[in-house]
Amino acid sequence: ELPPSEFMQVADSTWLVLSVVSNGREPPGCQATGVTKIARSVIAPLAEHHVSVLMLSTYQTDFILVRERDLPVVVHTLAGEFDIYKEESGECVPVTRDDVSNGFLKPKPSASPMLHPVQSPQTRFCVLTVAPDTLPAIATMLIDVLFYSHSPPWDGATGSQDLDSITFFSFSLIEGYISIVMDAETQKRFPSDLLLTSSTGELWRMVRIGGQPLGFDECGIVAQIAEPLAAADISAYYISTFNFDHALVPEEGISEVIQLLQQRQESGR
Repeated sequence: ELPPSEFMQVADSTWLVLSVVSNGREPPGCQATGVTKIARSVIAPLAEHHVSVLMLSTYQTDFILVRERDLPVVVHTLAGEFDIYKEESGECVPVTRDDVSNGFLKPKPSASPMLHPVQSPQTRFCVLTVAPDTLPAIATMLIDVLFYSHSPPWDGATGSQDLDSITFFSFSLIEGYISIVMDAETQKRFPSDLLLTSSTGELWRMVRIGGQPLGFDECGIVAQIAEPLAAADISAYYISTFNFDHALVPEEGISEVIQLLQQRQESGR
């Protein structure tokens, strides 16, 4: 419904949303949460089959967006490990490999892509939610933060931005569930009794992937970040945006995360 505008960029592809439901079955010995929980079973196989994904971690769960044209490859890749369903008129209908056999092309093997440079600002972030009925009480503040609290100027051509302190705010509303990621300083502007966080109240540090804006065709970026974190049993949220990818990891584990990713980058050279 948005009118065409020279100021709005829209990716060419149409994307479909995948959500992973465990049905109570957790991988043995896996305590990590977020994207690392599905790194080996979903993200890595898709990367190996050259499926480009966008990741969206929320307070409630994780979503994987894949291009509509890649659906046959996705189903063929994951059908051996998962029961796959599609939603039709509000009902979940099973999907089999035979249902999407038309258009399936076996991907050609190729070398794993290089790990992009990673940067970690000093900013501390909170992951939280808000009860839908309390949203009107903070609506004015949300609008101010979303549209009028601007980040420092950034030059996309040179990649120049002061990453000691990065402005990042994510608001998602999915099936009535609200999820917000904001820095700890911004959180102080909101009424504390309306923001719901985890019982531990942990803070998160960000790892931003890419020195330049990323494209939509490259695959394996999420896998290269999530796999080493999954091996180390480190929880992580992951948010893909139009230009960059962002991983949020527990504040106390940021040094280990940077070391793991640097080792991964050096081994890929």
